[in-house]
Formats: sequence, structure tokens, C-alpha cells
Amino acid sequence: MDDVTESKVLLAEYDRLKEEQKTRIGFRDNLLYFTLAAVTAVVAVSVQSRQAGLLLSAPAICLILGWTYLVNDEKISAIGCYVRDRLGPRLGELASARGAMFGWEVYHRDVAGRAVRKRLQTAVDLFTYLILPMVCTIAFWCSPTVHPLLVLTSLAQTLTLAALGWQFLRRAEG
Repeated sequence: MDDVTESKVLLAEYDRLKEEQKTRIGFRDNLLYFTLAAVTAVVAVSVQSRQAGLLLSAPAICLILGWTYLVNDEKISAIGCYVRDRLGPRLGELASARGAMFGWEVYHRDVAGRAVRKRLQTAVDLFTYLILPMVCTIAFWCSPTVHPLLVLTSLAQTLTLAALGWQFLRRAEG
């Protein structure tokens, strides 16, 4: 136990946090591709079977996967913030460092074009998790055989999609 120091523990914590962050980034990014594939499959099956009600599967899929995407994105950002604001300064203090520890955590946030890239990513997220399912919902509403219970379901989904879209916009500001 003599070789355990606070700095070694903090470095081990850093390694684990970065591993978790890397895993979450991969999962989050794959959610986007999976969502696009799932919505494409729903549309294809709906068109092929001529059952417009199946289109309402797309909003449900996008709500679940969109929320999962957001939660992972929040955790990814929280890890970066923790490393930047807590772990790095504490390690710097212990090491009597002159500069900031884990400089990448700060540097990559200040590069040119970051704000534009964040806005573009938000647009992609909104297109995937809000616009696509709303197109499916509108296509359902325009179909000749619209069942009242499914209309109520689609209205509830629309309200929930609006809340999800608002969450994406809120996250984009930070």
C-alpha cells in the first residue's frame, strides 16, 4: 500500500474516465446510424405493405434512440468538464505543474469553427431525431385510412418529439 499515492489514484481515475468517454462516443455515434437504418426499414415496410399506421413506429424509435443519444452526449460532456475543472487542476496542484494538466480538454474547445460545427451537428441531430419522424407522422396523417386511436397516438408522439427537439436545442447552447 506504500506505493499508492493520490496522484496515481487520480491518474487511474483519468484513464477510466477517458475509456468510458471513448466507449460512450462510439455508442452515441452508432446510434445515429442505427436510427437512420431503422427509420429507413420502417418506411420501406410501410410502403411495401401499404399500412400507413406502421409509419408511427418511426417516431417511437426516434424518441427512444434520440433520448439515449442525448443521455450519452451529456455524460461525454460531463466527463470532459470533470477532467477539465476538477481532476486536471487537482493533479496539477499535486504535481506543482506550471500549466494546465490535460491541455487537450481545453484546447479542442477553442479551435476555430467549433461553434459552426456544433450548430451543424445540432441540425443533423434535429433532422434525424425530429424531422424524419415528423415526416413519417405527416405521411400517416395524409394517408386515406387514418384510425382515431392512431391519430391520438401520433399527437402524443408529436408533443414528445417537440420536447426531445427542445432538449437537443438546449444542449446545443452549452
